[in-house]
Amino acid sequence: MEKSTNFFADNLKFLRERLKLTQTELAGKLSLTRSKLNALESRQTKSPSIDDLLKCSDFFKISIDTFLRVHLSELSEVKIHDLEAGNDAFLDGSRIRVLATTVSTDNEDNIEMVPLKAKAGYLAGYGDPIYLGALPSFRLPNLAADRKYRMFQTEGDSMLPMPEGAYVIGSYLSEWRITKETPCIILTGSEGISFKMVSFIPEKRAFLLRSLNPIYSPYEVGAEEVRELWKFEYYMSHEFPFETLTLQQISLGITEINRKLDGFKN
Repeated sequence: MEKSTNFFADNLKFLRERLKLTQTELAGKLSLTRSKLNALESRQTKSPSIDDLLKCSDFFKISIDTFLRVHLSELSEVKIHDLEAGNDAFLDGSRIRVLATTVSTDNEDNIEMVPLKAKAGYLAGYGDPIYLGALPSFRLPNLAADRKYRMFQTEGDSMLPMPEGAYVIGSYLSEWRITKETPCIILTGSEGISFKMVSFIPEKRAFLLRSLNPIYSPYEVGAEEVRELWKFEYYMSHEFPFETLTLQQISLGITEINRKLDGFKN
């Protein structure tokens, strides 16, 4: 028997279980009956209708071609995130994530610097070699040769105690393998450049972004909104770091004050 090259049924079940949904729950989201969804997953329906294919493609953010031709369970979680973010070769080959960069006269990668005045244009120009070539660039010794680096100037106080205006150097993440909270420069279609603590939520197909400054509440952005991720490596600032008290030091100070007050009372 010839092995099937139509993976729709397998992929539908895999994606449903990946989101921890029951057949009844997914059927409701797709406006299908549970029995029809079961028939699609168990290959009882040999040729799914175009309407059913479109519903599944839209809900899971996976192109129909990929749904049919690629065995998704054999892909890494990172690659599935990539497909959900719109980087699907079957959907549009030009949207495969390829990092634009500049090189030195020795054909070595530069570190491009994105200052605040260039921040607004970066969302439109991050994939344009001409735009990147107009940015200031430099090189630093002792950096890993197998990584690509870029520098971004921070804005606002969301990452205090890191001072506003500091320059953050990040290494490019081609695979979004963020299994634990990681400081990253993140580029999104809605907000542009942000510097946050980033973690991925697989069941929501979204990233959780948290500021170090506790006055700002964490929030989520969908994976399809993300354009680039740069893992924090180093930062530079002209401001001298001010000493801060730890909670333990504050507690010891309060204890000492109370002890002295008790002495005065006695």
